[in-house]
Amino acid sequence: MHIIQTSALKPGDKLGKPVYTETGQILINTNVELTASMIKRLRELGVQTVYVADPRTDDLVVDETVSHETRQRATQIVFHTFSRMIEARKWNRTLTLSKPGTEFRKMFEDILHELQGKKQLMLHLSGIYSSSNHLYVHSVNVGIYATVLGMVIGLNRNQLIELGVGAMLHDIGKTQIPPEIIEKPGKLTDAEFEQMKKHTTYGYEILREQPDIPLLAAHCALQHHERLDGSGYPRGLQENEIHLYGKIVGLVDTYDALITNRPYRKAYLPHEALDIIFASVGKYDIGLMTAFRNHIVVYPVGMMVSLNTGESGVVVDVNTKYPHRPIVRVLKNPQGEPIEPYEIDLSSRLSVMIAGCENPF
Repeated sequence: MHIIQTSALKPGDKLGKPVYTETGQILINTNVELTASMIKRLRELGVQTVYVADPRTDDLVVDETVSHETRQRATQIVFHTFSRMIEARKWNRTLTLSKPGTEFRKMFEDILHELQGKKQLMLHLSGIYSSSNHLYVHSVNVGIYATVLGMVIGLNRNQLIELGVGAMLHDIGKTQIPPEIIEKPGKLTDAEFEQMKKHTTYGYEILREQPDIPLLAAHCALQHHERLDGSGYPRGLQENEIHLYGKIVGLVDTYDALITNRPYRKAYLPHEALDIIFASVGKYDIGLMTAFRNHIVVYPVGMMVSLNTGESGVVVDVNTKYPHRPIVRVLKNPQGEPIEPYEIDLSSRLSVMIAGCENPF
């Protein structure tokens, strides 16, 4: 299987991996033969790329950092928690959550167990989701990213769970923002942006009132838009005024936002998102940025790429020591003609480089 843009899908194509709703339910399953109406619906739901079956690449195994089953349970917990908060706001009611910290901590113990069982800790979130409401998937992604980064820099188990819970709930304050602002497809006005910025404070207030949520976890909500140079919000904190958790969640929140489709722009590729972050001089901790970059799968398995030789093919494996130089199965010659496939390990063929790729998200 390999990744293809939905604009290039044809009736009769078969999915190589499922497409999920924003709450983690299967929308269309593997091996389903797509019809014209199904393809149209995928595009309407904001799905821009999918994995399709292909005899030349059907042997590929796309490994998830965390299993879909575990991700689905986490997404459901976020969905139900956030939905109750949104409903309470709609009816102007005060809602007391029932031990959310206990529920999220138990969830994160399962996530941590899976992560600690990985031989190579590389972030590869390969699920394809509709983007009708990206908040729930984004929350889970940020929780996983933050936990992996915490593991890389040596946080202990309690710190990892504290960070993970705070990261997964970092955007809970958005439940208190009017939906017309949250779901606006275009650029926010200055007044709307000022309202949106309040989600950090709202989130902190919600979480710090929960007796089973650690105060430092609540600071993930408060500080994830603060920046080291003082340009962030809500308080314009600088450098060491920002807690480590806030620095971590701020970094991974930005990364996931960049690689996610939005109504007003297409997602950036992983390497493009990393370039944008590294170009943001003074905003993020350089040590955290470097550690994060070294554990991101820049070119996911299944991505179609073109090489500087003029040939094109598909990424079939990742070199964990050199994530920017994967193993590529060449499928076409420089003239665009199909050839007998062969593989190139870019970590040992330094003269050969990836010149371009399709957007996989």
